[in-house]
Amino acid sequence: MKLSIVIVNYNVRFYLEQCLLSVEKALTGVCGEVFVVDNNSSDDSMSYLQSKFPWVRYIENKENVGFSCANNQAIREVRGEYVLLLNPDTFIGERTLRECIDFMDKNPQAGMCGVGMLKADGSFAPESRRGVPTPFVAFCKMSGLGALFPKSRLFGGYYMQYLNKHSINPIEIVSGAFMFIRKEALDKVGLLDEAFFMYGEDIDLSYRVLKAGYQNYYIPTQILHYKGESTKKDSIKYVNAFHKAMVIFFKKHFAQYSVIYSAFITLTVVMRGTMSYLMQKTYAWSHKKPKMKRQKFLIVSDGCNLSDMKNIAEKHQFRYDVFHSRLGDMPSTDVLYRDYDYIVFDTSRYPYSSILEFFRHDEPYRHRPLIATYIPSNKTIMTIKGAIN
Repeated sequence: MKLSIVIVNYNVRFYLEQCLLSVEKALTGVCGEVFVVDNNSSDDSMSYLQSKFPWVRYIENKENVGFSCANNQAIREVRGEYVLLLNPDTFIGERTLRECIDFMDKNPQAGMCGVGMLKADGSFAPESRRGVPTPFVAFCKMSGLGALFPKSRLFGGYYMQYLNKHSINPIEIVSGAFMFIRKEALDKVGLLDEAFFMYGEDIDLSYRVLKAGYQNYYIPTQILHYKGESTKKDSIKYVNAFHKAMVIFFKKHFAQYSVIYSAFITLTVVMRGTMSYLMQKTYAWSHKKPKMKRQKFLIVSDGCNLSDMKNIAEKHQFRYDVFHSRLGDMPSTDVLYRDYDYIVFDTSRYPYSSILEFFRHDEPYRHRPLIATYIPSNKTIMTIKGAIN
């Protein structure tokens, strides 16, 4: 067995369905197995998916045991030379798994590798490669110095934006959204630390792999991570949860700094929470509730499933245009600068890798249409906001 893939699910059955569809294509020619661990979802995920993907091995929990514990349940049963921990709110390109396997086969010193994650607008997600949050690196991130000097090797070590995103590079921390691990290294350092319930487990495992004498790498193959963009990074709930995880990490690996760092974290959480509250109140006082505009889609179709895609748009009163294509033809990239909210590709007619390549961009922020995909198996359009059917 070459590869074991583990996906933890919690109430995201449509995202997971698309994830599994992309994984199934990417596993072509690869001897692999897939585990789905469900953390007591309330959306009938398991009954919905089991009939559609009978080749997947399912583990159903009676409660939400957290990300680390759920992954460990499956890892204990895997048979692969490599283990991929994959988020359900992703889809991967058809070549992604093969490129990771080829790289790891040729580089036995590589303990783990991560990939280039795209946000829903096609821009590069900075968490695709990160540095170890040593006391200084963590201070630069939390104080804002990293944001002010993102490409500085001195201050920008957390996101390592000084590295070329289009080439293979050694990195330190691999994102838990796509964590490709040599099983030998995992056996050596142990499973995910279950003290981390929601955040920080990827940082801890990556650091332990480094300390065991392996090197972690970034590979510029692409995947999409939906929720990476929609998470409220400035919300007090996120700040509190993330920095609690960092306290656990520091107590474990930098115990001599943990007291000072804990105090700094508490101060940061209070300051950011206060700023977030004041900004929300100021906005509420100075702005009326914005009028909701009708969404506008560009539907890319060769005719197959076009009527179903149009029916969804009309049902929800979306405006839409249609790009009529022959199979495999892409619209010109100038549509990325028009006033569309989403460009919708039929995944039964267009490879996931082609969709990712079409949207990928390195330009500064500007309004761009977001990635949307049509899933014929459930007649659903998938967007960053969820499923539309």
